[in-house]
Amino acid sequence: MESLTSRMQAVQSPIIPVVGELIKNSPGTISLGQGVVYYNPPPEAIEFLPKFLAEPTNNLYKSVEGIPPLLTALAEKLQTFNGIEINGENCIVVTAGSNMGFMNAILAITNPGDEIILNTPYYFNHEMAIAIAGCRAVLVATDENYQLRPDAIAQAITPKTRAVVTISPNNPTGVVCSETALHQVNQICGNRSIYHISDEAYEYFTYNGVKHVSPGAFENSSEYTISLFSLSKAYGFASWRIGYMVIPKHLFVSVKQVQDTILICPPVISQYAALGALQAKAEYLESNIGAIAQVRQLVLDSLNRLQGLCSITPANGAFYFFLKVNTQMDAFELVKRLIQEHKVAVIPGTTFGMNNGCYLRVAYGALQKETAKDGIERLVQGLETIVRS
Repeated sequence: MESLTSRMQAVQSPIIPVVGELIKNSPGTISLGQGVVYYNPPPEAIEFLPKFLAEPTNNLYKSVEGIPPLLTALAEKLQTFNGIEINGENCIVVTAGSNMGFMNAILAITNPGDEIILNTPYYFNHEMAIAIAGCRAVLVATDENYQLRPDAIAQAITPKTRAVVTISPNNPTGVVCSETALHQVNQICGNRSIYHISDEAYEYFTYNGVKHVSPGAFENSSEYTISLFSLSKAYGFASWRIGYMVIPKHLFVSVKQVQDTILICPPVISQYAALGALQAKAEYLESNIGAIAQVRQLVLDSLNRLQGLCSITPANGAFYFFLKVNTQMDAFELVKRLIQEHKVAVIPGTTFGMNNGCYLRVAYGALQKETAKDGIERLVQGLETIVRS
């Protein structure tokens, strides 16, 4: 059969499996690559599973947008933590992870050829989703500290623009966007009649007293703000595939059409687990994220030894640092050598749209103190050896 062409040829290949294969071929490698946490879901999540099993009809399809008890619990969380009130202007849709929420949103608001503004460095799955939908990602560079540039975003808007995407706390940089900049971007979107897609998967991961801000809580923003959330990170729920989106009510039918086609309904057993997870005491998040904060400081102290060799931007969120390495070496080639010669894995910045220079994303959420110390030492020594040789 002849090789067929399809839209997927224009979509970049996911980098995580590629790096995973390199790790597999280099046993003993410590991964500072994939963005996951070291801890498991709270016991309350598992305790809710018998409730799922006790009801035979749970083996049937359920509502496309999610089971009512979970929707109620999420509405309470959004009001309490995010300051987002669920009212007649907006609604919640539970998804199989927030990546699905993003794909739902793009398909619901665009036609092929439309434009979506991404701030660079971008999250690679966002860029991939835009390409899959037959749309074009318009890239706007952030400033030297990876903060948003509202004026540049406004200048990038054309008649084909359908949305601006922000991610705070940010993947891949770890930067928390300022409330002022988020508010400016949100107002620009409202004034220009386009959507503001706010990815908040790392909402709980902030440090040094920095607070998370949800654009969906801004006054009069419900009509054009799409907010994406996830249990994957904060609740150790990566494989359970539960996220949710808050969308303007006028998008509800379109989003349901997309989700019903791709998924029908989010896995009901996972929705029960999510309902349980939301019952966890505050100490669950505080203690686990507190432990990650300690690892973060350890990682930062080690990376600071690379001053002159790397530029390290201050980052008070998520569990990433984004390094600019002062070398002409290709980022992926550097990643390969770090794995093969020093048994430590990171992700190349080219995956995040950073092609002008050598950038690396360092993820530390999956590590505990002992492993983190070993892993970051390997990275520091590896960079010193490879770049200075």
